[in-house]
Amino acid sequence: MTDTATSGVKQGFQLKSASVSMTALELYYFENEEFEETLRDKISQAPGFFKDIPIIISLEKYEGLDSELDFFKIIGTCRRHNIHVVGVRGGNDDQRRLARGAALALLPGNRQREPEPDVEAAPPQNTSAAEQPAATGTKEPAPAKVINQPVRSGQQIHAPDGDLIILAPVQAGAEVLAAGNIHVYGPLRGRALAGIHGAESARIFCQSLEAELVSIAGHYKISEDLQDNGWKSAVQIQLRDDLLVVTPLDKA
Repeated sequence: MTDTATSGVKQGFQLKSASVSMTALELYYFENEEFEETLRDKISQAPGFFKDIPIIISLEKYEGLDSELDFFKIIGTCRRHNIHVVGVRGGNDDQRRLARGAALALLPGNRQREPEPDVEAAPPQNTSAAEQPAATGTKEPAPAKVINQPVRSGQQIHAPDGDLIILAPVQAGAEVLAAGNIHVYGPLRGRALAGIHGAESARIFCQSLEAELVSIAGHYKISEDLQDNGWKSAVQIQLRDDLLVVTPLDKA
């Protein structure tokens, strides 16, 4: 018997839920040579960020022909540049069938909220105040997650339901993610991703912008883009017309 067996472990592994930040490649149409040229240009802007990252192909805004959608070519091109395609998001039945044939995982698209059905108002009833039903309470917002210690290189801090407040620096190589806003009361040197579930109203606040990457609802900027405005100063970052805008806090 092995040492593992004698220690009482009965299974070689367990399955547990995990929250992992994932980059989406939002595809509008596919032409192989143009795809690789554009990908090479994106990688040249931040080679360290894209090296060996997993990505998903988002088909929610795809307007090209299904016959032009060659996942094997997409996968091969990405692998040549050390990017690993792991799945697709959204798409119609034919597109998802093609993705399945390329052994890609299938993720649901971001569905729009369905409108609530019209409800005809009930006629008023003659009831006393004591018999009136209690007013329905509003849903409490998710509490903010507060971190008191520095977020060190290699660490990932995740606030999946609300805001993330960090009362210390975020070091280079660290990653912080939140469904809502991100507040960093110190230098932000790693990666900060706010509005990870698509909240375009989310913002990022920091006392010194030195980030490797910032993102709001999937729209991102890397350090080279950030150094032209607000670098190493207190700023807020927000999304306006699908563009990330950096504003000094004293002018916000």
